[in-house]
Parts: sequence; C-alpha cells; structure tokens
Amino acid sequence: NTTRGIFAGGHTNPTQDNVIQYVTIATAGNGTDFGDLTVARQGMGGISSNTRGGFGGGIGNSGGTVIDYITTASTGDATDFGDLSAARNEVSGLSSSTRGVFGAGYTDSAVVNIIEYVTIASTGDVTDFGNLTAARQNLAPASNSTRGLFAGGTTGSDVNTIDHITIASTGNAADFGDLTASKRGLIGNSDSHGGLQ
Repeated sequence: NTTRGIFAGGHTNPTQDNVIQYVTIATAGNGTDFGDLTVARQGMGGISSNTRGGFGGGIGNSGGTVIDYITTASTGDATDFGDLSAARNEVSGLSSSTRGVFGAGYTDSAVVNIIEYVTIASTGDVTDFGNLTAARQNLAPASNSTRGLFAGGTTGSDVNTIDHITIASTGNAADFGDLTASKRGLIGNSDSHGGLQ
C-alpha cells in the first residue's frame, strides 16, 4: 500500500520458505517479521489493494493452487483466500484497487496462457478472465488502476512480447508492443500499483 512493502516466500536452499516480512517504504531499514504463509512456496504471483495483499500459486511441498491473503496494515499469519484453477508455478500477479489478476506460469506438464481474477475485498476461488497472446512463464507484470501488462517470459525460448489487459473487464490480452530484447526472469513495477495514484 502507500505505507508498507511486503515480501513473502521464496527459496532457502534446499527448501521453500513461508516467511512474510515487511518494510516501511518511507524509511530505510531491514525487513521485519510479519507472519507466515499458509504453505511454504516460491514462484507466486502477488496482488494488492490499499488494505489487503495476496499471494497465489507457486511451488513447494504442496500449495500450488493456494491463494493466501493478509491485511497489510497489521501483522499476522496469512489466511486462505481460495484457489487457482490449477497448480501453477512462476505465476504473475497484478491488480487494481479492487481486482487481482493472475496470469501465465507452468503446470506439471505445460506452460500456460491462463489469466484468472479475484475480487480482493472478498474471498473465493478465481474466475476465468481470458488468455495471454501466447503461453509463457517467468514474465514481469505491472499495472495501474485500469490496465495490466505482462512482459517477456519464456515459452521454451525467451520472448520480447508485452501483452495488455483492461483489469475491470474480462477478455483475452492484446499486443501492447515489445521489449528491446527477449528475456525471462525480469521484474515489473509502476508508480500506481494497486490503483493508488
């Protein structure tokens, strides 16, 4: 939100981690313990509103379909929100102030083009949103209050594709343009994430 940044999960060799930490964005300093995810995992997609944060998918001993949520202004363990339609790793998450969107990733057998959404203020399983222009994983999301972007990633080969969606509607992603080079594992950011401008 406008005050706190939240970091969750990840990989600490040889296992996945369940730790949630936070920082106060306006100051400098180390992360502080916030609580724990319901399931230790890495490769999740993150969503947020001005009151809630959410973490969906990822890989671990279990929990690839799990969506957790937290109340950003407080501390404590995450609570189960609902589930993705299938277990996916390297999911990308983006959001407006009301809707969280999870896109891309890979299942046990394939890279996918799936886009799904939740209403952040409620709880429940995802609803189908549409599809990316191509199946891929390990890409960068970014958003403002109206539009979401999914950039780069890999289909088996790295791509330079940037797709866009209108967050408040549903439908397939459309071409936005291209990165200057094909790449995966990049990070997306914006100055109005979660609809906070």
